Amino acid sequence: MRVGVLTGGGDCPGLNAVIRAAVRKGVQEYGYGFTGFRDGWRGLLEGRAVPLGIPEVRGILPRGGTVLGSSRTNPFTADDGVRRIKDNLAKAEIDALIAIGGEDTLGVAARLCDEFGIKCVGVPKTIDNDLSATDYTFGFDTAVNIATEAIDRLHTTAESHMRVLVVEVMGRHAGWIALHSGLAGGANVILIPEQRFDVDEVCAWIESRFRVRYAPIVVVAEGAMPREGGMVLKDGSHDAFGHVRLSGVGEWLAKEIENRTGNEARTTVLGHIQRGGTPSAFDRWLATRFGLHAVDAVHDGDFGSMVALRGTDIVRVPIAEATARLKTVDPALYAEAGVFFG
Repeated sequence: MRVGVLTGGGDCPGLNAVIRAAVRKGVQEYGYGFTGFRDGWRGLLEGRAVPLGIPEVRGILPRGGTVLGSSRTNPFTADDGVRRIKDNLAKAEIDALIAIGGEDTLGVAARLCDEFGIKCVGVPKTIDNDLSATDYTFGFDTAVNIATEAIDRLHTTAESHMRVLVVEVMGRHAGWIALHSGLAGGANVILIPEQRFDVDEVCAWIESRFRVRYAPIVVVAEGAMPREGGMVLKDGSHDAFGHVRLSGVGEWLAKEIENRTGNEARTTVLGHIQRGGTPSAFDRWLATRFGLHAVDAVHDGDFGSMVALRGTDIVRVPIAEATARLKTVDPALYAEAGVFFG
């Protein structure tokens, strides 16, 4: 059997660990051959394939990003996309495909499997940790650690100048990074997409902190919205899956805080720093286990499934179920953080 592998969507730490584990187990235990497709679905559309064997995956465990490259290509919006994918899979003699990605990449895999008979197994990847069928996705832990370290560093410069520092982190629809890093980093305000915020209330919390001679830190997810108004957009453009490009809520909020309170406010946008660099130990562990179990799913012929973490066990769930809805922050969890606001 020959197995294809691709990584789609945004990159994140741990992708290489999945590739390495899948190839090592598939070659050593099952005698499979592996082919990687460059730049996600784009590479499969264009037939850009590279050999994947044990020599090619040696030493990539601690590396961030993906040795295969990635893109946000949607084959269903490409001319004759499905036929091109089928033709290129046949040309490369691929019997099954392991697709590593988030809701969009896995959504494509689910459709290709269910509607067009392409044998796919999914591996969940997103720093946003917003796939409902798995307790955690790899990449999330690293992103939270990076954001927490940044918040720790910003506390000292905020106190030195007695200014408000607004930290914008990723999170389009789910505020997991903001909640976890904000709590771990001792933020005084945490704003997430699941709960619209009142700017006056945020300003009241900030002024409360200044009264005790403490410079406040505000952590805001990029998709967070004020009660009056919508998302702050970068330029109104959309990606291949129809998602509007976000950026700027942190800068917008800092200006509002400065205008309403008279306190100086500055913004730090962590952006792609959260995606880059060496994966944490947890993400290496989780990604490696996902890769091992993805190959087992291929071996068992369990196509249309996705590997997932439940407790400490790796289980399989239908890809369609995993992408049907997003996992968002429960209001009760967000309420726990409220004791530290103001």
